[in-house]
Amino acid sequence: MIKFVTDRPGHDRRYAINIEKISSTLGWQPRHSLEDGLRETIQWYLSNMDWAKAIQEKMDYQKWVSQNYQQREKQA
Repeated sequence: MIKFVTDRPGHDRRYAINIEKISSTLGWQPRHSLEDGLRETIQWYLSNMDWAKAIQEKMDYQKWVSQNYQQREKQA
């Protein structure tokens, strides 16, 4: 169910990504541009449709989430 809400002033600016601090403090630079990363991610999913279908159809998705993220919930 999708419920549309009015946008809050400054909402987009608050979530904008800015790597200036991590770059200047730690010298970190991304390995991929956003465009290349999105393209590679989409290509991976298109090349691995059987994996995606297994997650969606054959396997109980909630069980999969529990098996793979149970430890994170305990640590939080």
